Amino acid sequence: MKTSSVQVAIPAAVSHADSVRPTAVRWRIFLILLLLSAINYIDRASLSVALPLISTEFEMTPALEGLMLSAFFWSYALMQIPAGMLLDRFQVRNIIGVATVGWGFFQAIAGGAHNWTMLLATRIGLGVAESPIMPAGAKLNGAWLTPNERGRGATLVDGGAPLGTAFGAIIIAGLITWFDSWRIAFFIAGVGTMVVGIWAWWYIRNHPSEHPKVNAAELAYITNANDAATKANGGRKAVLKELLKSRSVLAMFAGYACYNSVFYGLLTWMPSYLHKAHNLDIKAMGGATFLIFMCGFVGEIFGGWLADKWKAAGGTPNKVMRTMFGGSAAIAALCILVVAYTPDAVAVISLLCVALFFIRWCGMYWCLPAILGGKSKAGVLGGSMNFCGNMVGVIVPILIGLIVQYTGSYFLALIFFVVMAFGLMLFSSLIDYRERGLA
Repeated sequence: MKTSSVQVAIPAAVSHADSVRPTAVRWRIFLILLLLSAINYIDRASLSVALPLISTEFEMTPALEGLMLSAFFWSYALMQIPAGMLLDRFQVRNIIGVATVGWGFFQAIAGGAHNWTMLLATRIGLGVAESPIMPAGAKLNGAWLTPNERGRGATLVDGGAPLGTAFGAIIIAGLITWFDSWRIAFFIAGVGTMVVGIWAWWYIRNHPSEHPKVNAAELAYITNANDAATKANGGRKAVLKELLKSRSVLAMFAGYACYNSVFYGLLTWMPSYLHKAHNLDIKAMGGATFLIFMCGFVGEIFGGWLADKWKAAGGTPNKVMRTMFGGSAAIAALCILVVAYTPDAVAVISLLCVALFFIRWCGMYWCLPAILGGKSKAGVLGGSMNFCGNMVGVIVPILIGLIVQYTGSYFLALIFFVVMAFGLMLFSSLIDYRERGLA
């Protein structure tokens, strides 16, 4: 039924495409996805901000604090592949709505927790509920965007990570200070998330042909570009067993794991590093963290724009993506290597700003599930990729802690980030970025 409606709409769309300016509904949808992914990071970071108060109230040991912080990542990572499979089988729009309202609910009821076991349960629930959002972005990337727009779409979805990280601590800390209660702060954040989730469900659609605000010109623009890519590549059906044996898919998993090793490592340990190694007080550390991650957000949006413009100007997908991924990873590795030998705090912050600006170009990895797996398998490939990325989110912070504890410095931890950046560069060079046109 969906296919016939698209086919009926195309002739009318083509006849009016030249005389009517296309609407921009697709970009409004991806701005909503940016907002959702930013809220995703704000809510997941809320515990870290409130932990000193919660730990005192519940008399938690450091080991218990570590368990509480890791609970989200375990459930979030383990649900990635099931979430991707659900997205490939059911309507993306409905899953986004249910997931967002669900994680808002768990965030809100966390404010009513009266012991650490109840709080732990809400963190596990938060991880489960948040799990479909990033794979959903990959799925919508394949349905709503043309081959020359996928880079910008991917970085809009992934850009919520540095944006939410930059603003999350400020927002949650501000709410705790304003109401003098971490419980009220959690409740407000949760209710706000649920409201945004209902709004997102109301606006988002699974396909451009289903959206009442999409005009004939926009529908023709999206459909014709994707149909051309499909016809050029034979319109083959994606087969999951074949995909999982593909060098490009395996390199995508490994490259994304290396990318997240750097990002999650800096996300979890950079504030402590700035405080202990460079004697920044809490206020200066907060300001530096905000600045560094905002540079990451700006870099990510710029990288997506540059990649799409380059491809639109005639650059081949392999040349564009391998150059941008390899170049950004190399610059980030060099900056972090220099940080390891730099005693000046201002220089360190400046170098980390540059490193985050460039390495966040690799947020364009989120356009790869749609390219490599087609519309039918974008969800499960996106979920599998995010599973790999978030398992290192569990392991890397622990590994860095052990390195710092046993060496007494952050030097080898920074060298580890350099090695991971070079791994990102290597694996990115093994991926074939050409459009498959898979169904």
